[in-house]
Amino acid sequence: MKKLCFTLLALSMPFLSIAGEAKITWKDFNDYHDVHPANEAKRSYHKRVTKHFEKHISKLAEQLPEGYKLNVTFDDIDLAGDSRMGMQEIRVIKRIYFPKLTISYALQDKSGVTVSSAEKLVLKDMSFMDRINKELDKSFIYEKQLLSDWFADQVLIKTNA
Repeated sequence: MKKLCFTLLALSMPFLSIAGEAKITWKDFNDYHDVHPANEAKRSYHKRVTKHFEKHISKLAEQLPEGYKLNVTFDDIDLAGDSRMGMQEIRVIKRIYFPKLTISYALQDKSGVTVSSAEKLVLKDMSFMDRINKELDKSFIYEKQLLSDWFADQVLIKTNA
């Protein structure tokens, strides 16, 4: 059975098209509203944020048609929760500390024509704690959900128009 599945996958490969691609631009992390590490060195935390957000947006861009390019700039980031200093710095997640991302983006089709764009678009979810989330053990789940919702509502829909 495994051999059959492998063969079918291999046969279908030539018909798969290359998905769209994404380019992410970052501003100075020190200028963002709240990207404060809880119990981690600032530099490594910022690298971790970068890695997680870039990986997530790249995964979303795979849904775009072949040749499409998505350029995203993070103008401001306010992560869910709030950093608190005590004996140890921690990030406290409460309803009043909802995630908020400010982005600028441009979606280009395969001929380079801008299909959709926005400057300083504010993405926020004031009811982020009301959602059922199976991935509570993963990093930046609330911010990734914001990006996924934006992508589905404002980017992906433009490729089907």
